[in-house]
This record gives sequence, structure tokens and C-alpha cells, in this order.
Amino acid sequence: MPSLTTESERPQGLIMTTTHTAPVRDRDTITTTAFDNAAAADIGLLIVRVVFGGLLAAHGTQKLFGWFSGPGLDANNAMFEAMGYNPGALFGTLAGLTELVGGLLLAFGLFTPLAAAIALGTMINAINATWGPGLFGQGGWEMGLLFGAVAAGLGFTGAGRYALDAGRPWERNGLVWGVGVLGLAVVSAVLTLILKWAL
Repeated sequence: MPSLTTESERPQGLIMTTTHTAPVRDRDTITTTAFDNAAAADIGLLIVRVVFGGLLAAHGTQKLFGWFSGPGLDANNAMFEAMGYNPGALFGTLAGLTELVGGLLLAFGLFTPLAAAIALGTMINAINATWGPGLFGQGGWEMGLLFGAVAAGLGFTGAGRYALDAGRPWERNGLVWGVGVLGLAVVSAVLTLILKWAL
């Protein structure tokens, strides 16, 4: 007849242990997941770039050529003079060109840090010009802030793999180039405002 061993009779040196083994993920699975995440981020950047850059470029064509129901160059320059940017021909044309060139560069993902700085500097001046009505007021600076934030963000993230910049040095060190974008944008905006007040 088998003997029954009670808890008190069990040898004191023996300890009951349970081993839990964490599931091991296959290396190929980890690599595939990382690739999928990176591809998704790059597709997201592509969408943001094309939409934002396209809209910014379209605003530039409104000012320069009157496309998309825009005012055209003469009316745009007169509007800039009314806002205190004299001579209007200089500032109005400059605004249209920066929006057009900066927008196209962002849409194609070419020289993205420079394009982001151009767009951000333009939006800083747009915020200054529309400061009076406030953030949410009619004709306020809400859109300038939104566009500027997107431009600043792209300065840090870069254009992604689906861009003409893919593999360039500034795509491999986003933080440094992002800070450079902010600095260049602020300097260009301040210089524009100084020129406005001086003329």
C-alpha cells in the first residue's frame, strides 16, 4: 500500500518551483513588424506632405496668377500694402513665391529642411499679419498656426522614404535639422518684419 507523505514530513531542503517561460517571438516576425511600422509612418508622411505642400503651393498660385479663384498679383500686392507691407509689390510677390516654391518642395520631399523653414517663416509673418482678430476670429491666425505647426513638424521628421530626399544626410539626423529649421524660419521672419518696418 503506497505511503502518504504529509506536508510536515516532506524533506526541508526541497522547494517547489514553477518556471514560466516567456513566449519567444520569431526574429523574422519582429523584423517584419518593424518594417511595417516604418512603412506606415512613411506613408503617413507622404500624405501629409502632398496635401500640405499642395495646398500651400495653391495659395501661392492664387497670389501670383489668380488661380483657384485667387486675387492675382496686382490685387494681392494691394492687399499687402493695406496690411502695412510696403512696397506691396515686393512683399506680395515674395509671399506668393515662398508659398509656391516651399509648397512644391514639400510635396515632392525635396530639400525638406529648407522647404519647411520657408513655409514656417512665411506662416510666422502670416500670424503677425492676422494677429488682430485673434486665434479663432474672422480672418484670424488659426490657419497660419496650423500650417506653421505642420511645417515645423516636417522639419523634424523629414520627408520619409517616399520622397526625393530619401537617403540624404538631413534624413538621418532629424533633431539637428529640425532645430535648424526653427532657427532659420524665425530669423527669416524677423528679417522680413524688420524690412517691413524700415521701408
